[in-house]
This record gives sequence, structure tokens and C-alpha cells, in this order.
Amino acid sequence: MDKKILRFSITAALAGFLFGFDTVVISGAEKSLQALWQSSDSFHGIVVIGMALWGTVVGALLGGIPTNKLGRKKTLIWIGVLYTVSALGSAFANDPITFAVFRFIGGLGVGASTVAAPSYISEIAPAKDRGKLVGLYQFNIVFGILIAFFSNYLLSGIGENAWRWMVGVEAIPAAIYTVMSFGIPKSPRWLLSKSRFEEAKNVLISINPKVNIDQLLEDVKLENLNTIPGENIFIRKYRFPLMLAFLLAFFNQLSGINAFLYYAPRILEEAGLGASTALLSSIGIGVTNMVFTLIGIYLIDRMGRKQLMYIGSVGYIVSLSLVACAFFFAWEGMAVAIFLFVFIAAHAIGQGSVIWVFISEIFPNHLRSYGQSFGCSVHWVLAAIIPSSIPFLFSSIGPGIVFSIFAFMMVLQLLFVIFMMPETKGISLEELSKKLSPQKAA
Repeated sequence: MDKKILRFSITAALAGFLFGFDTVVISGAEKSLQALWQSSDSFHGIVVIGMALWGTVVGALLGGIPTNKLGRKKTLIWIGVLYTVSALGSAFANDPITFAVFRFIGGLGVGASTVAAPSYISEIAPAKDRGKLVGLYQFNIVFGILIAFFSNYLLSGIGENAWRWMVGVEAIPAAIYTVMSFGIPKSPRWLLSKSRFEEAKNVLISINPKVNIDQLLEDVKLENLNTIPGENIFIRKYRFPLMLAFLLAFFNQLSGINAFLYYAPRILEEAGLGASTALLSSIGIGVTNMVFTLIGIYLIDRMGRKQLMYIGSVGYIVSLSLVACAFFFAWEGMAVAIFLFVFIAAHAIGQGSVIWVFISEIFPNHLRSYGQSFGCSVHWVLAAIIPSSIPFLFSSIGPGIVFSIFAFMMVLQLLFVIFMMPETKGISLEELSKKLSPQKAA
């Protein structure tokens, strides 16, 4: 693997580290904030905590616009600026509204990063290494989550203003990432989609001299000839990749993964574990997530995206069914924790490793940012709705039925993988475009 491409991919993937850190760091500060500002539960949940999540939704919905108009590189730089401003503004906020506004700004960075970073990496990566390089983004998300937990632990005992340090310390890696982003080249495929052929050729020569540049230029020119001015991802021509992006993001959240991550201690306590044991087990879940994400990244270009989704789907079905049975038949103790560990491992090696890679591969160059934005938006809207419904669903229909529904949805995911999902391993982005979208608009 070319060292330049690896370095540029790692730099772009660090947006995922800030994503993971920003999402979780609030967990260490939120109780102090509620006590400080005497917020009601509903105001605290919707405004103080929830604004970052809705910023993520907006960032994902609109992230395709700057990613396409300004380019991947400039968008990544601005994402770093958003993270930095959010961290500093949140740390110095003296009222809940100001705090929520700055957290919303950070959410915009999270949502936009899920569009720009995977798109950029997929466009500079050789086909044979594309899966593992884009997978670095997912690894950095998981790594950022763990570092945020560790940072919160170290800062928790420094006094009444510990929460300011918890949310403000993110400004350090955010500023470093922003500076590093100035050093990456523009995406050659974005340049090609804008007909800036000579500039794209120079970038390709500098980062990947082994690529057949003339053949790539011909493939892109042919792709450009078969596009209609002003076309979008919603026309019939792109129905199949649009459906693939929707279903993959849909099933990702219908596995219940965010419900698990947000409510792991609560779920374990409901299964009969003590509060301290439940908290310890939730940390173990985070470690399991990172380890199996690494395994998934190692395998994704060897076994392929589809094979990992087979493994993940079967693991989901088995683990979710066992969790449901544990609640139906009152199995208590560490058995439930073990089932949850299996679930997290199945997610990390399957959907967790595949989703950002796959969605970044299936749309043509000139529409990739919009396709990525669509898939990310489906993901984040459901990520906002499903976890917020869990406390109500647990109290109304019971956790056993909730996990049974998740297990059934994973049976449907397995059918999707078997009958619909194409393998994208080792195929160039231009070849995938020809394969997944007809060359003549219908």
C-alpha cells in the first residue's frame, strides 16, 4: 500500500475519531449540567443533550452540498473548524441555550463527516485496499468513543468545572486535525467529475503513480458522457444504488445497535446485574466493539463486504434471539452480558465495518456525495428515533418483545444480503458505476 495514500486516508479518517469523541463526551458532563442549570428532564433531554443529535441529522442531510460544491478536502477542513468551535463554545457556555447551540454546531460536523470522509477515502484508495482504508473511519469512531470515556474518567475529579474541561478538551485534537487536513490533496475523482482533468492527473501521479491514469481518465470521461446535466440520485437510473443505500442504513439501525450503546447499563440492570457490574460490562462492550472492528477492517478486502454481512447477520439473529429469550424466560446474570458481547462483535465485524465503505462505493463520482448524504441521513434519522423510543417500549411492551422485533429485522437483513446486495470488493468505482446504474437514463 502506498504510504502517501495511507497517510491521507488516516488524516481524513480522524474526522471519525472526533465523531466518536464528540458523541460520547457529553455522557460524563450531562448530570452536572442538569444540576447546574436546574433543567427539567424533558428540557435537558431535548435541548441540552438532543441538539447535538439533531445537528448530526442536519449535517448528514446537507453535507452532500459542500462535499460536492467545495470539494471533499475543503469540506473536511470546515468540519474540523466546526468541531473546534463547538468544543470551545461549549466549554465557555454559561447557560443551557448557548451550550445547546454550540453542541448543535458540533453535531453538524459529525453529520457532515459521515458524508465527506468516506467519500474522500474511497476516491483516493486503490480498489484492492479500499475497504480497509475506508474502514479506518469506523475504527476511529470506536477509538474516539473509548478515548472519550477515558478522558471523562481522568477529568471527573478536578472540581465543579470538570464538565467544562470534559467538553472543551476536544478542541485540541480538533485543531490538530484541522491543520492536518490542509496537507491532504484534493480528491482526484472529484476533480475529474468537475472536468478538471489536468489537475486530477497531477494528483493521481503524486499519490498513486501505479494507477493506469489514461484508462481511468477514459472511464471517467465515458461516465460523464452518459450523465444528464442536473440529474440527481432520485431519478430512475439510480434507483438500485439508492435502494441499496437505504436498506443498508435502515437495517443498521433496526438491529438496535444504538439502543444497545446508549442503554447498555440499563439493559444489563434489567437483566439482573448490579449497577457496578452493569457499568463494568458496558466498558467491556466498548472494548469488544473496537477489537472486532479491527478484525472486520482486516477481513473486508480479503473476504469481501457481502461475506462480512453474512457473518454479522447470523451473529445478530443468534444473539438477539438469545437476549429476547433471556427476558422471556427470566434468565439472569452474566448470560445476558455474554449475549450482548456476541451482538456487539457481530455488529462490529459486519454492519459496523461495511456500512460506510459500501455506501461510499455504489454511487457514480459526480453524485457520490449526495448518495452518501442520503444513506447517512437515513441512518441518523433512525438513530434519533429508535433509541429515544427504547424507555417507552421497554415499559409498555417489554424488552423481550423489543429484542424479538430486532431479531426479526435481522432475518430480513440476511435475505437482503442473499438476494440483493452485490459484492464490491476489488472493483474500481467506475466499473461499479457501470454495473449498478444503466448507462442510458430511463
